[in-house]
Amino acid sequence: MQKVAISKAKVERTGGMVVLPVKEYDRLVAAAVPTYYLSGKAATDLDKLVAQGLQAHREGKTRKLRSLADLD
Repeated sequence: MQKVAISKAKVERTGGMVVLPVKEYDRLVAAAVPTYYLSGKAATDLDKLVAQGLQAHREGKTRKLRSLADLD
């Protein structure tokens, strides 16, 4: 087994450390964000909506907003 050296200052600066087995980490990551799969008409409609949005972005028809109040 190899030793791992972790600086005490870094642990204090970052607020602590957690050591997990890789399988447990992967399980937590997978559970953190739900995955949705669309099929049929819902998937086709979403694909069209994304394509339209990307086309509008390429044409310069979009703008960055800081909040929904900027939509006027």
